[in-house]
Amino acid sequence: MDRKRELVDILNKWAYEYYVLDNPTVSDKEYDALYDELRALEAQDGQVYPDSPTRRVGGDPIKGFEKHTHIARLFSLDKSVSEEELTAFLTRVQKLAGQEPTYTVEYKFDGLTVCLTYDKGKFVRATTRGNGVEGEDVTAQVLTINSFPLVISYMGTLEVRGEAIIRLSVLEKYNQTATEPLKNARNAVAGAIRNLDPKITKLRKPEIYFYDVNYLSDGAPMSQTTAHEFLIKEGFKVFPYFAVCNSSEEVKKAIAQIQEERKTLDVLTDGAVIKLNDATLREELGFTDKFPRWAMAYKFEAEEVTTLLKEVIWQVGRTGKLTPLALLEPVELGGATVSRATLNNYGDILRKDVKLGSRVLVRRSNEVIPEILGATEHYENSREIAKPTICPYCGSELKEVGAHLFCPNGECTPRVVAMLDHFASKNAMNIDGFSESTALQLIEKNLVKNFSDLYRLTAEDLAQLEGFKKRKIDNLLTSIKNSKTPTMDAFIYAIGVEGVGKVAAKDLATRFQTIDNLKGASLEELIALDNVGEITANAIWAYFHNEENLRELDALTEVGVTPTWSNEKKEGVFSGESVVLTGTLEHFKRSEAQKLIEERGGVCQSSVTAKTTLVLAGAEAGSKLAKAQKLGIKVIDEETFQKMINS
Repeated sequence: MDRKRELVDILNKWAYEYYVLDNPTVSDKEYDALYDELRALEAQDGQVYPDSPTRRVGGDPIKGFEKHTHIARLFSLDKSVSEEELTAFLTRVQKLAGQEPTYTVEYKFDGLTVCLTYDKGKFVRATTRGNGVEGEDVTAQVLTINSFPLVISYMGTLEVRGEAIIRLSVLEKYNQTATEPLKNARNAVAGAIRNLDPKITKLRKPEIYFYDVNYLSDGAPMSQTTAHEFLIKEGFKVFPYFAVCNSSEEVKKAIAQIQEERKTLDVLTDGAVIKLNDATLREELGFTDKFPRWAMAYKFEAEEVTTLLKEVIWQVGRTGKLTPLALLEPVELGGATVSRATLNNYGDILRKDVKLGSRVLVRRSNEVIPEILGATEHYENSREIAKPTICPYCGSELKEVGAHLFCPNGECTPRVVAMLDHFASKNAMNIDGFSESTALQLIEKNLVKNFSDLYRLTAEDLAQLEGFKKRKIDNLLTSIKNSKTPTMDAFIYAIGVEGVGKVAAKDLATRFQTIDNLKGASLEELIALDNVGEITANAIWAYFHNEENLRELDALTEVGVTPTWSNEKKEGVFSGESVVLTGTLEHFKRSEAQKLIEERGGVCQSSVTAKTTLVLAGAEAGSKLAKAQKLGIKVIDEETFQKMINS
């Protein structure tokens, strides 16, 4: 028998037991003896098997990282940071699936994402995620890690995805003798993998937990359970916790379990990952430009610090709702100086026992405005925060609705400023050159109170405003005039119905197509929409049954504002085509190409699905192109596209 082959098989079995199963069956001394024997035999004839453990020794430093394009795009995950956001995700998936589906829940590790490629059963390369389409080749570094096999039974082309981590105990031990101690496990593993010297990678002892089959050349899309079983079967290291949940409640219980047990782990974690299990349903739900619609990362605790609460001011938003804003003793938090934090409402202030002059616990999460979690210490000079009874801006008596306070005055200055600024914003009426400061000046000069007033402005009116000269006046008037024919979804978003964002506005436009149809919509019809819940449905219904709102809609019509249903059936060269755009076009912006397709009868999709009939592929097209080719969907280049639109 080939002694080298025998040694490779024995050593790989022992390494699998040690590094993957965490259950060694032999001593280090026994392993080292056979390892030295294998290395000596390889030195004699120069032949090294592809799965020999000697390949994992850190080699010489490399000159730089080469770029590599992933076969299939590695999407990032949308995230939720509250139970409300998690519930919204689960509700949306259930509506789109048409039933209560099965989910999987796994740990979300805080490390560095890597993608490993295999071909004909052999390990080929390892890359970082990069931008999801292109990453850095870190094969030499990853070869020092023992958490994955060098040879597998699957003989096609395969991409698997995992998270490189460094155990907290390993980091602590490393720092005891390190010349320059590492700050945390996340930075430590990123520095280990993205280090030009593989010997440093090996010294830091990173591992990889695998969790996804990113690409399979000759197999149908996998469910998450099938992918998990495949990874285990082929010898990849997976984390032991893997929950299959048959309801939203089971998902939340699994997350609660992870949140509790993560405190005892030897690995840095920052959340849980929830995925729809069924592969067919995943295909139907598809992707946004950034995220799969069938998966969500639920993020746990953020950075926290304590500081003194100096003052609370009450801000009025476009709906009239008052929001308390806390002014803090400046403090460093998450790499930034924090001097303000949000408090949701007066009930939130009472529940958290927050007082002026007290020390409070502040959390900064996901780069949003910090939030006060509660008081940690009161002092002799601490005093209660008074509940306002009148609007601090207009003096109107406030109304209490549930936990919130509202200014009922539709002409309250900060409320109108916020409404006008939202109305003119890019995703709404797109009035270029309009800002909050412009809105404030117009209100102070009694030139504008309602949306429709914007369309009655003259050059003489704008000349009264500070900083407005002829060119700026002409540009703003032109932009206001050009905004008179918005798409229906942009108009619905612009008028500011409470709870209606861009996605819900698109749903409403698609379903009802005209404002008159929307006025006549029933609550049942509104609730039936994918991205509209019961509370938002009630807000929509109330908005279109309010006499003042109806008068303003009529006024907008009178001044020439005419929303258009942007997805009207149009005839043209793309009639009947469902088109996906991917890659970079040389002569068109993505939005321009999309508009040209829709004007010629086509429907643009964000991701390749079974309904896709055509793909326009530019330079550096990624996973969408690969998927289209796999499904046999027609693909055209930019030159063909130009010929089609000019025909």
